[in-house]
Amino acid sequence: MTETLVPGTVRLDQLETIWCEGRNAILDRMVRPQVEAAADLVRKAAEGNQAIYGVNTGFGKLASVKIPADQTATLQRNLILSHCCGVGEALDVATTRLMMVLKLMSLGRGASGVAWQTIELIEAMLAADVIPVVPDQGSVGASGDLAPLAHMAAVMIGEGEAWAGDARLPGAKALRRAGLEPIVLGPKEGLALINGTQFSTACSLVGLWGAWCNAQNCIVTAGLSTDAIMGSTAPLLDDIHTLRGHPGQIHAARAQRALMDGSEIRESHREGDARVQDPYCIRCQAQVSGAAIDLLRRAGDVLQIEANAVTDNPLVLVGEGRIVSGGNFHAEPVGFAADQIAMAISEIGAIAQRRVALMVDPNLSFDLPPFLTPEPGLNSGLMIAEVTTAALMSENKHLANPCTTDSTPTSANQEDHVSMAAHAARRLTRMNANLNAILGVEAICGVQGIGFRAPLKTSVPLQRVIARLREAIPAIEADRYLAPDLESAAALVRSGDLVSAAGLTMQIGEM
Repeated sequence: MTETLVPGTVRLDQLETIWCEGRNAILDRMVRPQVEAAADLVRKAAEGNQAIYGVNTGFGKLASVKIPADQTATLQRNLILSHCCGVGEALDVATTRLMMVLKLMSLGRGASGVAWQTIELIEAMLAADVIPVVPDQGSVGASGDLAPLAHMAAVMIGEGEAWAGDARLPGAKALRRAGLEPIVLGPKEGLALINGTQFSTACSLVGLWGAWCNAQNCIVTAGLSTDAIMGSTAPLLDDIHTLRGHPGQIHAARAQRALMDGSEIRESHREGDARVQDPYCIRCQAQVSGAAIDLLRRAGDVLQIEANAVTDNPLVLVGEGRIVSGGNFHAEPVGFAADQIAMAISEIGAIAQRRVALMVDPNLSFDLPPFLTPEPGLNSGLMIAEVTTAALMSENKHLANPCTTDSTPTSANQEDHVSMAAHAARRLTRMNANLNAILGVEAICGVQGIGFRAPLKTSVPLQRVIARLREAIPAIEADRYLAPDLESAAALVRSGDLVSAAGLTMQIGEM
């Protein structure tokens, strides 16, 4: 299936569908006249005598070097080849496709000066599943994501490497196999392709969607944990949260309360419970996960704007007939959004880990057996699973340190303040995987703990969650090799299966 996109108006849910389902994308043909008008303006400028950055000059510190008109094609090709300096692992195909779609959207605004055939080649590569191999390290997030985007552009000129289906091939061969021809870059086209924040933005969006899935899972696992330790639902009362007014907090409390409604376990200790208050990891669940939800929504707003933005340089202002240098390639907004997402991921994991610790501790779990095993001593139960969550929580805390505050000068001090948005965004994948595992262990512990409350039953929605988890992970009656169980639980979290079983669905853009 192919999505037709109108640059400047594309929503996060459209982009998530493209990323998740591997859909192709093309631009609405209504944008073509603007794109061609900008390209015509650049062509005329390249033939003129006035020095215009990136059109008939060198780049960065070399902007004062004037390039003759007959060498502008060589200038653009050299730019791409010299900037292919990425290192590290190859970016996954789904995220690379998303990056290409974002570049399409930016070029489609008609302020970059590229030829229409350049846009058509990106569309054709997506349709033919020719996806450039893009190393994931080497960008400082200004002047755009130069190295990663250069690896994308290299394939377009018949260089570099690309995935053609499952095969990793030289760029030219991958294009030929798909019946495509490399392009010769016109004036400014190489610069338009590699200036921009599309690598950082794509990685941040993938991190955002993973974090949102984890935030919804956190509500489910918190419900399991609360019933496992026979915690109170009084802190979930709507009046408490509406008095404060934060939308995410209100949503988290309402969702968890609905999940736990009708629980026999909850009803069994409304009277005569000697405990006055639960620990914060139970009592303040809605406040913490709700704050994370609000933070993710704000980051989503920023990333939706950035996804629709023109972020290369210089910009072609067709209405004014001018080509002007600016700094839209600076990915500071993306870096800030990625840092916020990282903080949300870290805090969701921090409070979830404390709930795991609560459930395995016989001094705090309200009569659950130590480490949730029927025969403690002979069996260690979930003792070390809890230790693993502590290790992952600590790792995420370190990874959550801000990246945008760590600028460093580059390019002979011409680019003297940069955003570091690229690795701010890339770490989110690792952090989300860590959080998948933490929440997976919490789900195992919560379900195991609820089992010890029999014959009392939890609520119907949480019974569905238990049934889904038990399809993959049997009850832990005696010590066994647990690593596959932890892997399966993390996969259930990552896929959203537990959230679906609970009937809890909410899109990031909903209020």
